[in-house]
Amino acid sequence: MSKVSVIIPTYNVEPYLEECMESVTRQTLKEIEIICINDGSTDGSLQILQEYAKKDSRIILIDKKNEGYGIGVNQGIDMATGKYIGIVEPDDYIALNMYEDLYHIAETNDLDFVKADFYRFTRKENGNMKMIYNHLSKREDDYNIVFSPRNNPKAINYIMNTWSGIYKRSFLNEYEIRHNTTPGASYQDNGFWFQTFIYGKRAMIINKPYYRNRRDNITSSVHNSDKVYAMNIEYDYIRGILTRDEAVWEKFKAMYWRKKYHNYTGTLHRIDVQYKKEYIQQFCMDFKRGLEKDELDKDVFTELEWSNIQFIVKDPDGYYIREIIRNEEKKDEIIDIKNSMTYKVGSVIMFVPKRIRRLLKRIKNEYT
Repeated sequence: MSKVSVIIPTYNVEPYLEECMESVTRQTLKEIEIICINDGSTDGSLQILQEYAKKDSRIILIDKKNEGYGIGVNQGIDMATGKYIGIVEPDDYIALNMYEDLYHIAETNDLDFVKADFYRFTRKENGNMKMIYNHLSKREDDYNIVFSPRNNPKAINYIMNTWSGIYKRSFLNEYEIRHNTTPGASYQDNGFWFQTFIYGKRAMIINKPYYRNRRDNITSSVHNSDKVYAMNIEYDYIRGILTRDEAVWEKFKAMYWRKKYHNYTGTLHRIDVQYKKEYIQQFCMDFKRGLEKDELDKDVFTELEWSNIQFIVKDPDGYYIREIIRNEEKKDEIIDIKNSMTYKVGSVIMFVPKRIRRLLKRIKNEYT
């Protein structure tokens, strides 16, 4: 049995795939199996994987039709024979000692999973890189100690990802932890993250970055301004999991709504302006229902976050106008206040540059 099974779900990442495969095949931990799932790539990704499979007997290559991220990763988990499972996105890469270090920590402490800090990076055409260190937690005291995720709902606040650690395979199978399989959806790591935390008994986070997460792949979901409701679909899926057990839902519902707020807000900033009005209306309806059911906990939000929630629920049209203003403001770093007028949105008075007065006039009839 391999010590770690590494799953690489692959779809049209030809420019980045060799760097990823080099980092995985050259791991200092040699007792690994590498399960590459080619999800119907139409570029040269499959050929690259085939070349690596010829050279390395540890590689298991599955070539399948395009069905989406969740189905591919789940297939890899089902096939895995390693004691632990790791996931590597095919446009990312990892430090060569990542799996040796994490395996040793997991074994020594008998962990269901262990996660580590990571870098996000971009690389220019000349090869210059910008790397930003990401801490899973803002609290130093959270690191390098065994904790119980199922008894610590606030740990859901850690930066969400599925790829900066490893998971005991028996743990994933015992609780049937898998990814959502909605075709064409994205952000299916959110549901996987929640499941590992509501069921995990022993876990640890490490203040050492092994994983390098790319942010310059323009085909990535984080850059797709047309994927509007993928996050909503994922959080409906998560709610279904949490509400299977009333005790689990009561324990984690506050953090569910906090994460939902952050991810809905992130979606609102990501999507194209043509979708914003409709999305804010959906945002409003979802959170209005949550407030009516008394499911949100004010204490887990900052004052600004709670204020934004009240704004969205009470005045979604006004919130939309504010988003339009902010969207326009981003186009210029400096706004000439002297050439602005004031505009009242709800109880908030804002300065509005002359250049977007016409925009406000054009949409005024919709809100009067």
